[in-house]
Amino acid sequence: MSNVASRATPKLAESRPLTFVDHVKNVYHLIIKELRSIRADPVMLVLVIYSFSISVNTVATGAVTEASNLSVGIVDEDGSALSRQIAESLKLPTFQPPVQITASDIDPMMDKGKLLFVVEIPPNFEADVRAQRKTGVQVNVDATAVAQAGNGASYLRTAIANEIRRFISGKDDSTAAPVNLVVRAAFNPNLKTAWFSAMTQVINQITMLTVILTGAALIREREQGTVEHLLVMPIVAPEIMVAKMIANGLVILVAATLSLQFVVHWWIGAPINGSLLLFIAGAAIYALVVAALGIMLGTLATTMGQFGLLAIPVLMVTQLLSGSSTPMESMPVWLQYTVQTVSPTPHFVSFAQAVLFRGADITLVWRELAAMAVIGAVYYAVAQARFRRVIFGG
Repeated sequence: MSNVASRATPKLAESRPLTFVDHVKNVYHLIIKELRSIRADPVMLVLVIYSFSISVNTVATGAVTEASNLSVGIVDEDGSALSRQIAESLKLPTFQPPVQITASDIDPMMDKGKLLFVVEIPPNFEADVRAQRKTGVQVNVDATAVAQAGNGASYLRTAIANEIRRFISGKDDSTAAPVNLVVRAAFNPNLKTAWFSAMTQVINQITMLTVILTGAALIREREQGTVEHLLVMPIVAPEIMVAKMIANGLVILVAATLSLQFVVHWWIGAPINGSLLLFIAGAAIYALVVAALGIMLGTLATTMGQFGLLAIPVLMVTQLLSGSSTPMESMPVWLQYTVQTVSPTPHFVSFAQAVLFRGADITLVWRELAAMAVIGAVYYAVAQARFRRVIFGG
């Protein structure tokens, strides 16, 4: 007994304040613990993989607003050169090759969904056009596909008008105008919605999953009682917080990078114009900021159900007012200033779009990075105060 006591006494005497190296070691070991906890949760892993792969592709390609590959039927009751010229002008990729049908086939084929548009050219159409008599072309539209029907009808009307104008002028080109207006679309020449939607979805998933993973990790430890094990260890509250923020942010950052490269760039075909390393650096800052938000929400809830009910409205408001779905300029001025002051998401959306779409460098986006860092410092201070009070009771 005396030997045991004599050996225990020096250990107590060796107790000393933790150094910076000790803090780093504690954070490292806590990060490893958090990564093992994430690996042991297959449901969460499946959610992360699905959100950055199938979900990104589905949102990008499943909600296409531009008109393409539209099915068109032609009821040609004139049989003239002009009517054939109109039919030949409807080409891919906007329109499928037109199908010649009769007037009696219009309702059955549109009821079955085989045709989105039907163009009816009346008898003596070319003769009326040559004689400058009043005539018309009827376009039947299946408006159940609202986006395609609206845009497609506009394209169809423009194509028919251009062919009639060419026919009247007797030239291949339309009549000369005093001003030649040329529109060139930068960064997305074909105006593909999928390119924009895919990158926007990756940005939204970073926000949502970082908050969910970080907050869920804290709630799970409180529900399972493992947080009490941490209280008896020689660690401090900031070490636990930083470890959770880094571990969960690292998982999301790796998933987002792989999603950009393999899903957005290779699968969907969207180009990445800027530096991927610069985006990763900015995304790392943002992930730490929203991880602090997740911990703060985790300290306000005691169960996973409460955390979910609390996180849903916060995430919805954050994403809807971030500028990713609707332009910031469409919001009231006071709301723009408010959102940009209290939320890091508008700054990250602006940063990500500038880097990924326009190829911006650090000299153009440093303000967004600085704004995220400042807001993140405030989030971290509030989250740490809540964490100390709720977990450590101090």
